[in-house]
Amino acid sequence: LHSDQDRGDGSLKYILSGDGAGDLFIINENTGDIQATKRLDREEKPVYILRAQAINRKTGRPVEPESEFIIKIHDINDNEPIFTKEVYTATVPEMSDVGTFVVQVTATDADDPTYGNSAKVVYSILQGQPYFSVESETGIIKTALLNMDRENREQYQVVIQAKDMGGQMGGLSGTTTVNITLTDVNDNPPRFPQSTYQFKTPESSPPGTPIGRIKASDADVGENAEIEYSITEGEGLDMFDVITDQETQEGIITVKKLLDFEKKKVYTLKVEASNPHVEPRFLYLGPFKDSATVRIMVEDVDEPPVFSKLAYTLQIREDAQINTTIGSVTAQDPDAARNPVKYSVDRHTDMDRIFNIDSGNGSIFTSKLLDRETLLWHNITVIATEINNPKQSSRVPLYIKVLDVNDNPPEFAEFYETFVCEKAKADQLIQTLRAVDKDDPYSGHQFSFSLAPEAASGSNFTIQDNKDNTAGIFTRKNGYNRHEMSLYLLPVVISDNDYPVQSSTGTVTVRVCACDRQGNMQSCHAEALVHPTGLSTGALIAILLCIVTLLVTVVLFAALRRQRKKEPLIISKEDIRDNIVSYNDEGGGEEDTQAFDIGTLRNPEAIEDSKLRRDIVPEALFLPRRTPAARDNTDVRDFINQRLKENDTDPTAPPYDSLATYAYEGAGSVADSLSSLESVTTDGDQDYDYLSDWGPRFKKLADMYGGVDSDKDS
Repeated sequence: LHSDQDRGDGSLKYILSGDGAGDLFIINENTGDIQATKRLDREEKPVYILRAQAINRKTGRPVEPESEFIIKIHDINDNEPIFTKEVYTATVPEMSDVGTFVVQVTATDADDPTYGNSAKVVYSILQGQPYFSVESETGIIKTALLNMDRENREQYQVVIQAKDMGGQMGGLSGTTTVNITLTDVNDNPPRFPQSTYQFKTPESSPPGTPIGRIKASDADVGENAEIEYSITEGEGLDMFDVITDQETQEGIITVKKLLDFEKKKVYTLKVEASNPHVEPRFLYLGPFKDSATVRIMVEDVDEPPVFSKLAYTLQIREDAQINTTIGSVTAQDPDAARNPVKYSVDRHTDMDRIFNIDSGNGSIFTSKLLDRETLLWHNITVIATEINNPKQSSRVPLYIKVLDVNDNPPEFAEFYETFVCEKAKADQLIQTLRAVDKDDPYSGHQFSFSLAPEAASGSNFTIQDNKDNTAGIFTRKNGYNRHEMSLYLLPVVISDNDYPVQSSTGTVTVRVCACDRQGNMQSCHAEALVHPTGLSTGALIAILLCIVTLLVTVVLFAALRRQRKKEPLIISKEDIRDNIVSYNDEGGGEEDTQAFDIGTLRNPEAIEDSKLRRDIVPEALFLPRRTPAARDNTDVRDFINQRLKENDTDPTAPPYDSLATYAYEGAGSVADSLSSLESVTTDGDQDYDYLSDWGPRFKKLADMYGGVDSDKDS
């Protein structure tokens, strides 16, 4: 910079301000020369704006106005092109046509595009030929080779260069890598590795059982490698099936129907493998399917017997006798050996053992009587078992229907109890009867109703059969009197029309009732008739009261007698008195062998010591004492005396033979004492002759004890 006021005497001073002043740019204050202190980069800042001024060195006043000037940085080619990505990834379908777009790469240059060719970039391919090419100006990569096959090579690495200066010598350059993958297309059909497959399966294999696996190979991947298997032809087209395993792409041969070694031993199938997803542009390569032959051999196994039917249905009349044959079932061994078969009934299905079967020929017969009304259908299971191999058995359901026989008489559908009005007219309907029958005839029920013969002639009612399994009861006369007859019992005979004819007699109860004018029942109880010369109301009430009083008296008397019977013979020890027990039944003496066995007295060993009295309830139970048995043929008197002594000395022993023990006898008795207590304390025998003076009631007793002396003497 230079001012016109500068005479070169050093009186002026130059100063600089603005962008980069004093840092990037400095000025010589004496000469005004501006210099750069370091290298400048246009890419960092292309333009600097500075301001300069000349001032008087002494006064510091400007000698000229401030001047502004712009410094532009001139560009040079100092930046190479840079790609937006270090590595590009792209895909392209295999077998694509030449020129198919793959991917576009882009590189940028920081130099000034408006100045020269420093920023003009040109693309070229350094690696990847002859498979791919790149457009020099756009950076678009395309296929350069026809029919690139993924199955031969799948991955490609392409290196692209971007160079500035329009690609001329001396230009700067940059590179990037592009990884290109060929994607699969369905250009390969499935192929079986072998033309024939062979499998074996037992004839007992159930439907759905897998037999074997076959697999066709396909060079493609993904859905292009999916394979569908099918049976196109062969002898076992309807016996076998093939399904595809979606995970392994294998074909699984399975059993479709039950096999029979005795009918067919070998099956030949033709299995086809095909691609479900086919691209039409590759059909020229040929059909996308392949076929193979599958040979299946059926192995023989020991099979259970087979019945001639899947189920049997038999019928039998309910009046069939036991051992009546109903029908038969048939089963045989399907194997070539034809082993013999025996039959049996599964008793879990015939718990009552109503039926049985002949184990040899399979004949079904009854073992109990049947009743259709109890059970109409009998569902049982028959088992057929090989005799040589009991493990081989099969079952078949057998349905037995019991046919109806007219063995049940018809009965009233309900209990009939009706009424007739006292003022009823003749031939008036008072009740409709209906009947039911447990039987079920083929032509339906046909019931007939009639009065029982013993009641038909003198009955006050008639029965009219309606011929529709109902009947009506009609009055036979005009007017009924409930005071004369308040209740009628009509025996009605009901018969069916089947063979043999069954009938029953039911009773209809008819009450005579008072009714209003419309025939509605008011009262069915017979009121007492009041005659003109009869008793008054007060007299009737008095009679009723007397009857009630008499009934109460009878009840009280009966209660008192019952209470007396319950009183014990001795109420307490302090109540010391004689008690005479009266028995209405007179004993028969020694000749009466039914009342008491006198042999027991002569054979004391036959007495059960543990037997207690039955005429009173014991307050406590004591173990009976064992007493020495009297010798054989001991006199009855000595035996009784011995027992009396034992009971006197043992207070815990219960009294036997209904002998009441008294501690004291009262003195008020007119007759002498009958107690045997004194007999044990006296040495001499007691005289019983006084018994004959007591009258005819004690005659037997006097005869028994009056002849004791004569018995001793004899």
